[in-house]
Amino acid sequence: MRGFSCWDQYLAMVFAQLTYRESLRDIEACLGAMGAKLYHMGFRDRVRRSTLADANDTHDWRIYADFAQILIAIARPLYAAEPMGVELDQSLYALDSTTIDFCLSLFPWARFRHHKGAVKMHTLLDLRGNIPTFIHITDGKVDDVNVLDLIVLEIGAIYVMDRGYVDFARLYCFTLESAFFVVRTKKNVLLQRRYAHPIDPATGVRSDQTVILSSLESALAYPDPLRKISYVDQETGKRLVFLTNNFSLPATTIAAIYKQRWQVELFFKWIKQHLRIKAFYGTSENAVKTQIWIAVSVYVLVAIVRKRLALDVSFYQLLQVLSLTLFEKTPILRALQNIRSQDDFVDSCNQLNLFNL
Repeated sequence: MRGFSCWDQYLAMVFAQLTYRESLRDIEACLGAMGAKLYHMGFRDRVRRSTLADANDTHDWRIYADFAQILIAIARPLYAAEPMGVELDQSLYALDSTTIDFCLSLFPWARFRHHKGAVKMHTLLDLRGNIPTFIHITDGKVDDVNVLDLIVLEIGAIYVMDRGYVDFARLYCFTLESAFFVVRTKKNVLLQRRYAHPIDPATGVRSDQTVILSSLESALAYPDPLRKISYVDQETGKRLVFLTNNFSLPATTIAAIYKQRWQVELFFKWIKQHLRIKAFYGTSENAVKTQIWIAVSVYVLVAIVRKRLALDVSFYQLLQVLSLTLFEKTPILRALQNIRSQDDFVDSCNQLNLFNL
Protein backbone atom coordinates (compact mmCIF):
# COMPACT_ATOMS: atom_id res chain seq x y z
CA MET A 1 0.00 0.00 0.00
CA ARG A 2 1.19 3.50 -0.78
CA GLY A 3 1.78 6.10 1.88
CA PHE A 4 0.80 4.85 5.33
CA SER A 5 1.64 1.14 5.11
CA CYS A 6 0.35 -1.77 7.17
CA TRP A 7 3.70 -1.80 8.97
CA ASP A 8 3.31 1.86 9.94
CA GLN A 9 -0.20 1.13 11.16
CA TYR A 10 0.99 -1.89 13.12
CA LEU A 11 3.76 0.07 14.86
CA ALA A 12 1.34 2.84 15.86
CA MET A 13 -1.26 0.38 17.16
CA VAL A 14 1.31 -1.66 19.08
CA PHE A 15 2.56 1.58 20.67
CA ALA A 16 -1.04 2.32 21.65
CA GLN A 17 -1.44 -1.17 23.16
CA LEU A 18 1.81 -1.12 25.13
CA THR A 19 1.31 2.38 26.51
CA TYR A 20 -2.49 2.12 26.86
CA ARG A 21 -3.35 5.21 24.82
CA GLU A 22 -6.90 6.51 25.17
CA SER A 23 -7.67 7.78 21.66
CA LEU A 24 -6.31 8.49 18.19
CA ARG A 25 -5.55 12.06 19.27
CA ASP A 26 -3.64 10.66 22.24
CA ILE A 27 -1.61 8.38 19.94
CA GLU A 28 -0.81 11.27 17.59
CA ALA A 29 0.28 13.58 20.42
CA CYS A 30 2.48 11.04 22.21
CA LEU A 31 4.20 9.83 19.04
CA GLY A 32 4.70 13.43 17.94
CA ALA A 33 6.47 14.15 21.23
CA MET A 34 9.08 11.49 20.46
CA GLY A 35 10.43 13.47 17.50
CA ALA A 36 13.61 12.01 16.04
CA LYS A 37 13.25 8.75 17.98
CA LEU A 38 10.40 7.66 15.72
CA TYR A 39 12.78 6.77 12.91
CA HIS A 40 14.77 4.41 15.13
CA MET A 41 11.55 2.60 16.05
CA GLY A 42 10.72 2.00 12.38
CA PHE A 43 8.32 4.89 11.76
CA ARG A 44 8.99 6.51 8.39
CA ASP A 45 7.01 9.68 9.04
CA ARG A 46 4.83 11.45 11.55
CA VAL A 47 1.62 9.58 12.44
CA ARG A 48 -1.55 11.62 12.03
CA ARG A 49 -4.79 10.56 13.62
CA SER A 50 -6.82 10.94 10.42
CA THR A 51 -4.36 8.74 8.52
CA LEU A 52 -4.41 6.11 11.27
CA ALA A 53 -8.22 6.20 11.39
CA ASP A 54 -8.42 5.65 7.63
CA ALA A 55 -5.94 2.77 7.86
CA ASN A 56 -7.97 1.09 10.61
CA ASP A 57 -11.04 1.26 8.41
CA THR A 58 -9.47 0.20 5.11
CA HIS A 59 -6.45 -2.05 5.79
CA ASP A 60 -7.86 -5.58 5.92
CA TRP A 61 -7.87 -6.98 9.48
CA ARG A 62 -6.92 -10.43 8.15
CA ILE A 63 -3.37 -9.17 7.54
CA TYR A 64 -2.91 -8.83 11.30
CA ALA A 65 -4.77 -12.06 12.02
CA ASP A 66 -2.33 -13.93 9.77
CA PHE A 67 0.64 -12.20 11.38
CA ALA A 68 -0.64 -13.16 14.85
CA GLN A 69 -0.89 -16.79 13.71
CA ILE A 70 2.76 -16.67 12.58
CA LEU A 71 3.76 -15.39 16.02
CA ILE A 72 1.67 -18.12 17.67
CA ALA A 73 3.51 -20.74 15.61
CA ILE A 74 6.80 -19.30 16.94
CA ALA A 75 5.64 -19.11 20.57
CA ARG A 76 4.08 -22.55 21.01
CA PRO A 77 7.31 -24.60 20.61
CA LEU A 78 9.00 -22.31 23.15
CA TYR A 79 6.42 -23.31 25.77
CA ALA A 80 6.14 -26.99 24.79
CA ALA A 81 7.73 -28.11 28.07
CA GLU A 82 5.73 -25.79 30.34
CA PRO A 83 3.77 -27.46 33.18
CA MET A 84 -0.04 -27.39 32.97
CA GLY A 85 -1.08 -28.13 36.54
CA VAL A 86 -1.90 -31.72 35.57
CA GLU A 87 0.47 -34.44 34.40
CA LEU A 88 -0.36 -35.34 30.80
CA ASP A 89 1.62 -36.56 27.83
CA GLN A 90 -0.78 -35.13 25.26
CA SER A 91 -1.75 -31.55 24.50
CA LEU A 92 -4.47 -29.88 26.57
CA TYR A 93 -6.66 -27.06 25.24
CA ALA A 94 -9.37 -24.94 26.87
CA LEU A 95 -12.17 -23.50 24.73
CA ASP A 96 -14.37 -20.59 25.76
CA SER A 97 -15.54 -17.14 24.67
CA THR A 98 -15.71 -13.67 26.16
CA THR A 99 -18.15 -10.90 25.30
CA ILE A 100 -16.98 -7.35 24.58
CA ASP A 101 -19.83 -4.89 25.02
CA PHE A 102 -20.46 -1.96 22.67
CA CYS A 103 -22.71 1.05 22.44
CA LEU A 104 -25.18 0.06 19.73
CA SER A 105 -25.53 3.60 18.39
CA LEU A 106 -21.77 3.74 17.66
CA PHE A 107 -21.42 0.10 16.53
CA PRO A 108 -24.71 -0.65 14.70
CA TRP A 109 -23.18 -3.66 12.91
CA ALA A 110 -22.57 -5.44 16.26
CA ARG A 111 -26.20 -5.90 17.29
CA PHE A 112 -26.56 -8.18 20.30
CA ARG A 113 -29.77 -7.21 22.06
CA HIS A 114 -32.41 -4.58 21.38
CA HIS A 115 -30.42 -1.73 22.96
CA LYS A 116 -27.00 -3.33 23.24
CA GLY A 117 -24.14 -4.22 20.93
CA ALA A 118 -21.38 -6.77 21.46
CA VAL A 119 -18.85 -9.06 19.81
CA LYS A 120 -17.64 -12.42 21.03
CA MET A 121 -14.02 -13.47 21.07
CA HIS A 122 -13.99 -17.28 20.81
CA THR A 123 -10.59 -18.59 21.95
CA LEU A 124 -8.87 -21.97 22.07
CA LEU A 125 -6.04 -21.74 24.59
CA ASP A 126 -3.04 -24.07 24.64
CA LEU A 127 -2.58 -24.65 28.37
CA ARG A 128 1.16 -25.20 27.91
CA GLY A 129 2.14 -21.56 28.26
CA ASN A 130 -1.43 -20.19 27.87
CA ILE A 131 -0.92 -19.35 24.21
CA PRO A 132 -4.08 -18.80 22.12
CA THR A 133 -4.04 -21.13 19.12
CA PHE A 134 -7.42 -20.25 17.60
CA ILE A 135 -9.42 -17.03 17.82
CA HIS A 136 -12.67 -16.30 16.03
CA ILE A 137 -14.45 -12.95 16.40
CA THR A 138 -18.22 -12.91 15.83
CA ASP A 139 -21.19 -10.76 16.76
CA GLY A 140 -22.72 -11.36 20.17
CA LYS A 141 -25.61 -13.46 18.85
CA VAL A 142 -23.48 -16.39 17.68
CA ASP A 143 -23.77 -19.41 19.99
CA ASP A 144 -20.49 -20.70 21.40
CA VAL A 145 -21.13 -24.24 20.19
CA ASN A 146 -21.03 -23.14 16.52
CA VAL A 147 -17.28 -22.53 16.83
CA LEU A 148 -16.68 -26.28 17.13
CA ASP A 149 -17.31 -26.48 13.37
CA LEU A 150 -14.25 -24.28 12.72
CA ILE A 151 -11.63 -25.90 14.92
CA VAL A 152 -9.12 -28.28 13.36
CA LEU A 153 -8.80 -31.06 15.92
CA GLU A 154 -5.42 -32.46 16.95
CA ILE A 155 -5.20 -36.25 17.18
CA GLY A 156 -4.81 -37.41 20.78
CA ALA A 157 -5.29 -33.94 22.28
CA ILE A 158 -7.75 -33.19 25.08
CA TYR A 159 -10.22 -30.30 24.82
CA VAL A 160 -11.93 -29.01 27.95
CA MET A 161 -15.16 -26.99 27.68
CA ASP A 162 -18.08 -25.80 29.77
CA ARG A 163 -21.78 -26.63 29.38
CA GLY A 164 -22.31 -24.23 26.49
CA TYR A 165 -20.54 -26.66 24.14
CA VAL A 166 -22.76 -29.68 24.76
CA ASP A 167 -23.84 -30.68 21.26
CA PHE A 168 -23.56 -34.40 20.73
CA ALA A 169 -23.36 -34.30 16.94
CA ARG A 170 -20.39 -31.96 17.17
CA LEU A 171 -18.83 -33.82 20.11
CA TYR A 172 -18.98 -37.05 18.12
CA CYS A 173 -16.59 -35.44 15.63
CA PHE A 174 -13.96 -35.48 18.40
CA THR A 175 -14.31 -39.25 18.66
CA LEU A 176 -14.18 -39.68 14.89
CA GLU A 177 -11.02 -37.56 14.75
CA SER A 178 -9.34 -39.51 17.61
CA ALA A 179 -9.40 -36.48 19.91
CA PHE A 180 -10.75 -36.30 23.47
CA PHE A 181 -13.11 -33.89 25.20
CA VAL A 182 -14.02 -33.14 28.81
CA VAL A 183 -17.23 -31.18 29.15
CA ARG A 184 -19.52 -30.38 32.02
CA THR A 185 -22.91 -31.88 31.27
CA LYS A 186 -26.34 -30.30 31.50
CA LYS A 187 -29.07 -31.42 33.89
CA ASN A 188 -31.54 -32.28 31.12
CA VAL A 189 -29.22 -34.77 29.36
CA LEU A 190 -30.78 -38.25 29.58
CA LEU A 191 -28.24 -40.99 30.27
CA GLN A 192 -28.49 -44.73 30.85
CA ARG A 193 -25.83 -46.47 32.93
CA ARG A 194 -24.06 -49.48 31.47
CA TYR A 195 -21.16 -50.04 33.88
CA ALA A 196 -20.01 -48.62 37.22
CA HIS A 197 -16.27 -48.44 37.89
CA PRO A 198 -14.58 -48.61 41.32
CA ILE A 199 -13.97 -45.25 43.01
CA ASP A 200 -12.24 -43.86 46.07
CA PRO A 201 -14.67 -41.46 47.84
CA ALA A 202 -11.78 -39.83 49.67
CA THR A 203 -10.63 -38.24 46.38
CA GLY A 204 -13.94 -36.46 45.88
CA VAL A 205 -15.11 -38.77 43.09
CA ARG A 206 -18.66 -39.95 43.77
CA SER A 207 -19.23 -42.05 40.64
CA ASP A 208 -17.42 -43.20 37.52
CA GLN A 209 -19.75 -44.78 35.00
CA THR A 210 -19.92 -45.89 31.40
CA VAL A 211 -23.19 -44.57 29.98
CA ILE A 212 -25.09 -44.21 26.73
CA LEU A 213 -27.47 -41.48 25.66
CA SER A 214 -31.06 -42.63 26.16
CA SER A 215 -32.76 -39.89 24.13
CA LEU A 216 -33.32 -41.11 20.56
CA GLU A 217 -32.18 -37.87 18.95
CA SER A 218 -29.03 -37.67 21.09
CA ALA A 219 -28.24 -41.36 20.60
CA LEU A 220 -28.40 -40.96 16.84
CA ALA A 221 -26.02 -37.97 17.09
CA TYR A 222 -23.60 -39.77 19.45
CA PRO A 223 -24.04 -43.57 19.20
CA ASP A 224 -20.90 -44.55 21.15
CA PRO A 225 -20.63 -44.96 24.95
CA LEU A 226 -19.56 -42.03 27.11
CA ARG A 227 -17.91 -41.79 30.49
CA LYS A 228 -19.78 -39.92 33.21
CA ILE A 229 -17.87 -38.75 36.29
CA SER A 230 -19.48 -37.15 39.31
CA TYR A 231 -17.10 -35.13 41.47
CA VAL A 232 -17.61 -33.19 44.71
CA ASP A 233 -15.24 -30.45 45.78
CA GLN A 234 -14.40 -31.28 49.37
CA GLU A 235 -13.95 -27.62 50.35
CA THR A 236 -17.25 -26.24 49.05
CA GLY A 237 -19.41 -29.34 48.66
CA LYS A 238 -20.17 -28.37 45.05
CA ARG A 239 -21.07 -31.34 42.84
CA LEU A 240 -19.97 -31.34 39.19
CA VAL A 241 -20.78 -33.92 36.54
CA PHE A 242 -18.46 -34.39 33.56
CA LEU A 243 -18.84 -36.24 30.28
CA THR A 244 -15.79 -37.45 28.36
CA ASN A 245 -14.84 -39.91 25.66
CA ASN A 246 -11.56 -40.72 27.45
CA PHE A 247 -11.80 -44.03 29.32
CA SER A 248 -8.11 -44.44 30.20
CA LEU A 249 -7.31 -41.51 32.52
CA PRO A 250 -8.18 -41.73 36.24
CA ALA A 251 -11.36 -39.97 37.32
CA THR A 252 -9.37 -37.59 39.52
CA THR A 253 -7.29 -36.56 36.49
CA ILE A 254 -10.46 -35.78 34.53
CA ALA A 255 -11.62 -33.53 37.39
CA ALA A 256 -8.19 -31.83 37.47
CA ILE A 257 -8.35 -31.30 33.70
CA TYR A 258 -11.68 -29.52 33.99
CA LYS A 259 -10.29 -27.33 36.73
CA GLN A 260 -7.61 -26.11 34.29
CA ARG A 261 -10.37 -24.63 32.13
CA TRP A 262 -10.18 -21.66 34.45
CA GLN A 263 -6.94 -20.60 32.70
CA VAL A 264 -8.86 -19.38 29.67
CA GLU A 265 -10.98 -17.17 31.96
CA LEU A 266 -7.78 -15.74 33.42
CA PHE A 267 -6.49 -15.12 29.90
CA PHE A 268 -9.60 -13.09 29.05
CA LYS A 269 -9.31 -11.15 32.30
CA TRP A 270 -5.63 -10.41 31.71
CA ILE A 271 -5.94 -9.05 28.19
CA LYS A 272 -8.98 -6.95 29.14
CA GLN A 273 -7.09 -5.42 32.06
CA HIS A 274 -3.70 -4.87 30.44
CA LEU A 275 -4.40 -4.40 26.72
CA ARG A 276 -6.84 -2.22 24.76
CA ILE A 277 -9.70 -4.50 23.70
CA LYS A 278 -12.59 -2.91 25.61
CA ALA A 279 -12.27 0.62 24.21
CA PHE A 280 -11.64 1.07 20.51
CA TYR A 281 -10.01 3.65 18.25
CA GLY A 282 -12.54 3.10 15.44
CA THR A 283 -16.18 2.07 15.15
CA SER A 284 -16.14 -0.04 11.97
CA GLU A 285 -16.04 -3.83 12.05
CA ASN A 286 -12.64 -3.78 10.34
CA ALA A 287 -11.21 -1.37 12.92
CA VAL A 288 -12.49 -3.47 15.84
CA LYS A 289 -11.09 -6.74 14.49
CA THR A 290 -7.80 -5.06 13.59
CA GLN A 291 -7.38 -3.77 17.14
CA ILE A 292 -8.24 -7.13 18.73
CA TRP A 293 -5.84 -9.08 16.54
CA ILE A 294 -3.01 -6.58 17.11
CA ALA A 295 -3.64 -6.88 20.87
CA VAL A 296 -3.35 -10.67 20.56
CA SER A 297 -0.10 -10.32 18.63
CA VAL A 298 1.29 -8.05 21.37
CA TYR A 299 0.43 -10.68 23.99
CA VAL A 300 2.20 -13.38 21.97
CA LEU A 301 5.21 -11.13 21.30
CA VAL A 302 5.60 -10.57 25.04
CA ALA A 303 5.42 -14.34 25.55
CA ILE A 304 8.14 -14.89 22.93
CA VAL A 305 10.44 -12.25 24.46
CA ARG A 306 9.93 -13.68 27.94
CA LYS A 307 10.89 -17.19 26.89
CA ARG A 308 13.70 -16.38 24.43
CA LEU A 309 15.46 -14.16 26.95
CA ALA A 310 14.76 -16.62 29.80
CA LEU A 311 13.22 -13.85 31.89
CA ASP A 312 11.92 -14.84 35.30
CA VAL A 313 9.22 -12.16 35.28
CA SER A 314 5.49 -12.21 34.67
CA PHE A 315 3.75 -11.05 31.49
CA TYR A 316 2.43 -8.04 33.39
CA GLN A 317 5.85 -6.94 34.64
CA LEU A 318 7.38 -7.29 31.18
CA LEU A 319 4.53 -5.32 29.63
CA GLN A 320 4.93 -2.51 32.16
CA VAL A 321 8.67 -2.22 31.57
CA LEU A 322 8.21 -2.20 27.79
CA SER A 323 5.66 0.60 28.09
CA LEU A 324 8.34 2.82 29.66
CA THR A 325 11.36 1.79 27.59
CA LEU A 326 9.97 1.66 24.03
CA PHE A 327 12.08 4.61 22.87
CA GLU A 328 15.11 3.97 25.08
CA LYS A 329 18.34 2.23 24.11
CA THR A 330 18.69 0.42 27.46
CA PRO A 331 19.13 -3.34 26.92
CA ILE A 332 16.00 -5.14 28.05
CA LEU A 333 17.95 -7.50 30.31
CA ARG A 334 19.42 -4.55 32.20
CA ALA A 335 16.00 -2.96 32.54
CA LEU A 336 14.56 -6.17 33.98
CA GLN A 337 17.45 -7.41 36.10
CA ASN A 338 16.17 -5.91 39.36
CA ILE A 339 12.56 -6.99 38.98
CA ARG A 340 11.36 -9.80 41.19
CA SER A 341 9.15 -12.48 39.69
CA GLN A 342 5.46 -12.87 40.46
CA ASP A 343 2.68 -15.14 39.23
CA ASP A 344 1.18 -14.47 35.83
CA PHE A 345 -2.34 -13.14 35.31
CA VAL A 346 -3.82 -12.41 38.74
CA ASP A 347 -2.79 -12.83 42.34
CA SER A 348 -3.96 -16.16 43.72
CA CYS A 349 -5.67 -14.57 46.72
CA ASN A 350 -8.06 -12.77 44.36
CA GLN A 351 -8.76 -15.78 42.17
CA LEU A 352 -12.22 -17.26 42.42
CA ASN A 353 -12.61 -20.92 43.25
CA LEU A 354 -13.66 -22.80 40.14
CA PHE A 355 -16.08 -24.99 42.04
CA ASN A 356 -17.97 -21.98 43.44
CA LEU A 357 -19.28 -21.13 39.98
